[in-house]
Amino acid sequence: MPQTKRKTRRSTDKVTPDSSGVDGDNGTDNCEILSSDAKKCKIDRDTVIDGKNSTTNDDNSVNSNVDASNGGDLNSKVEEDDKPKQKNGDQTEDKEDSKKTDCDEDHKEAVASSDPISDVTNNNNGTSKSSEESEKGGKSDLKCESGNNNHSNQDDNKVADGDVESSVQSASNNAQEQEQKKEKEKDPCGSLVLCGGTSWDLTGRKELPKAAKNIPQQGKNLWGPHVWRENTRIREIISSCTACHSVIITENGKALVFGRNDKGQLGLGDLVTRHEPTVVETLKNLKIKSAATGKGHTLFLTEEGVVYAAGDNKMGQLGIGSQSNNAVLVPTKIAYSGKPVAKVACGAEFSLMVDAAGTLYSFGSPEYGQLGHNSEGKYFTTGNKISYHCELSPRRVVVFIEKTREGHVIPLEDVRITGIAAGINHCLAMDSKKRVFTWGFAGYGRLGHNETKDELVPRNLKLFDYVNRGVNNVWAGGCFSLALDMNGVLYFWGQTKTSGEATMYPKPIQDLCNWNIRSVGCANRSIVIAADESLISWGPSPTYGELGYGENKAKSSTTPQEVKILEKIFIKKVTCGYGHTLMIADETNVAKLPKWP
Repeated sequence: MPQTKRKTRRSTDKVTPDSSGVDGDNGTDNCEILSSDAKKCKIDRDTVIDGKNSTTNDDNSVNSNVDASNGGDLNSKVEEDDKPKQKNGDQTEDKEDSKKTDCDEDHKEAVASSDPISDVTNNNNGTSKSSEESEKGGKSDLKCESGNNNHSNQDDNKVADGDVESSVQSASNNAQEQEQKKEKEKDPCGSLVLCGGTSWDLTGRKELPKAAKNIPQQGKNLWGPHVWRENTRIREIISSCTACHSVIITENGKALVFGRNDKGQLGLGDLVTRHEPTVVETLKNLKIKSAATGKGHTLFLTEEGVVYAAGDNKMGQLGIGSQSNNAVLVPTKIAYSGKPVAKVACGAEFSLMVDAAGTLYSFGSPEYGQLGHNSEGKYFTTGNKISYHCELSPRRVVVFIEKTREGHVIPLEDVRITGIAAGINHCLAMDSKKRVFTWGFAGYGRLGHNETKDELVPRNLKLFDYVNRGVNNVWAGGCFSLALDMNGVLYFWGQTKTSGEATMYPKPIQDLCNWNIRSVGCANRSIVIAADESLISWGPSPTYGELGYGENKAKSSTTPQEVKILEKIFIKKVTCGYGHTLMIADETNVAKLPKWP
């Protein structure tokens, strides 16, 4: 898929599928063919070597007859036998000898006094039986040839020395580049770079809401990457495929927010949209480790493992023990008193978290079984209206299952969660055994089980439950999912283009094989990846600039493309909101980008 400059110099290895049905290529054993070819090559090589040896042995005797014009039938026969040698070798030697007058005179004297029959005898028997003059001529001829060979050897040595120096210099430069890359990767902090839709109240909507119609709209679509004008080093960037707001965390642990704020999701005590990063005053005395963003709510995670929530709480997604149509305008501690929390994630109207022991919790809307509690929480109210029993505080997810091909359900034990991700209405998790579990809404194959039936509890995705097939990370987009396995292969399932066919089970993205994928961001329908020295992105229309191709460039792409504007800027981390992309970039060369806001 990626049409990048790196694609041409990378292999496109295909991942061999297992019995689950993933497409792949079966290898062919070519050992016998290679063996026969190798034997043939050896025979040809021996023949050539023998020919070269015979040519070398006869060079001296043949040289004495090259210029002889009256050598008789026997001499002409020798000349006919040696025509290829004279054409390839002696003509070059004659040109070199003509540049040296002394050598030419000695050679003429030697030829004039030499006996052709004696030279033929020397050719056939390998012994010297010529006169003193011919010996002189032979010596002078050899001297001439030796001088020419010395010059040639000196030139060859110079070229060889130059090649060695060039290769050593190239190896040294490569080593330095690798060291610099490792140093950049060790330091997680850098400059904030973003692109995409910054008209926060309009992004993802056909028209502005009533409350925002009287407010001047400051943002616009940034089709190319822009760098934040403040010289502040950023350690973490947070957004999600459902969010039009973002959280950034500075090097010293301060939380700053910006974007849509119609539900109070920024935690600033009001409902005013922010067009540039603003410090959350309520949390300024706390060190923030991470955060998570939903459609209208935000979770803040401190370094002590305490979670604070702000924003929309209509479905109990804040986990503060109550449910209300009124927004929570300032970060409030959730109703949880267990072990310190290690990770948090948000769907559209629900939340997930994992404690230090690997226990998974969920709260908020139970629609489609996205909380993993074996229930959709539906019930009928007056007038046959459907409502939901929401989880108002974190509830532990107890059951993890595996299904056989016959449909038998097998409960799994000893599941310790190490990573989580959430889309609009579906969830992914990976455990300490590098297995992947998915649950929630199964539309368009986003759960990867090759069926569209919703899963009410976390179900093992069998493809990754094999030796050397486990995963290192998982991500969720609006209607799709991604997983990076332990071999560095990125898998995709679900759907990005509404008019396209859905991928019902995980398939490797072939054109990204053998790229060193460092970070992945999933927008509503777009994907942005930091790999090696490049930033790669793709997504269908309509987009808001989250792909970062630049002004007057393509606005969308169905195949991965390299972002040329960032060619000499090292991207350490990337994440996406609904229609925008955030990046942490190394400070080198970042000043050339346009400033934001």
